[in-house]
Amino acid sequence: MKRASAARAGLTAVAVLAMLTVSGCREDYTGLPDPDSPPSGQVSEPASPTPSAERSGPRTLVDAPRAGGLDKLTGEQALTDAPVDPGEMRDGMTLVIGNYGDPGGQGAPVLFEGVDHVPEDTSKRREHLFRGMIEYIQWDPELGQPEAQPVEPGPLGGSVECLLASLSEEGNVICGWADEGTAAVALFEDSTLADAGKLFVEMRGDLER
Repeated sequence: MKRASAARAGLTAVAVLAMLTVSGCREDYTGLPDPDSPPSGQVSEPASPTPSAERSGPRTLVDAPRAGGLDKLTGEQALTDAPVDPGEMRDGMTLVIGNYGDPGGQGAPVLFEGVDHVPEDTSKRREHLFRGMIEYIQWDPELGQPEAQPVEPGPLGGSVECLLASLSEEGNVICGWADEGTAAVALFEDSTLADAGKLFVEMRGDLER
């Protein structure tokens, strides 16, 4: 009997100790999951990046018959060679050149020249084309170096710049773009930076794919 009483007393003490232990843990543990933590067995994933409105990937140039509302001139008004050195041409690259304007001969035509699948930094190729176009119009270097101004590139993105090669606010304007794989320039005679930049971006929409 004494042994049975001792055993019951021991079991009672163990039960009391267990209850005290559990009660002591309840202050720090509610048993509810943290609402900010991911469910068990799942890993939180980063939010999907916002898709870019700017098109990505290699671009190509097309020999468009019409660009920015201007027609590609043919016959005696057509270009027979590249008036500006396009830089090194490698296999797979395309050179697009042309005079764009009014077939009736109203106003000076816009001279366009561009290349695609450029292997190096396209900004450097655009600089090469800029220099070639400045030489083409026979700009006097003693008058200083025309400074390029940034232009809103439009839906095709990349970088668009225009420079005024004139001592007045109107004259020869050279615009150029550079993006992933392509570079191009155009000469607008008797124009302003604002007008030439706007027309150049419009032409680009028809000349680049």
